[in-house]
Amino acid sequence: MASTATTAATAALSQSVNAMSNAGSAQALAALKLKTKAAAQQFEAMFLNTMFQNMFTGVDGEGPFGGSGALKVWRSMLTDQYAQNFAKTGGIGIASHVYNTLLRQQGVPRQ
Repeated sequence: MASTATTAATAALSQSVNAMSNAGSAQALAALKLKTKAAAQQFEAMFLNTMFQNMFTGVDGEGPFGGSGALKVWRSMLTDQYAQNFAKTGGIGIASHVYNTLLRQQGVPRQ
């Protein structure tokens, strides 16, 4: 059921991309590419956040958070910011691959 919705959404987006390309709307195509890039970057940030959270699971102790229950709250905020900053500055290369794949699936030229 979810794959049917995904397929329908992909088809609808592909039709709108074709309509934009046929109409010669360079601005709309540029906006689509910008949104796609932001989505790919957000995907990489989520992936990195998961990696960072797993990296810190075994770290406890006397640090600035004192090992209390607040440690998990503050650490999750910290890892989220780490992940967003990493993704914003180029990350580990996932976003560029996701971006290219999304554009290819929609039939949008990358240049």
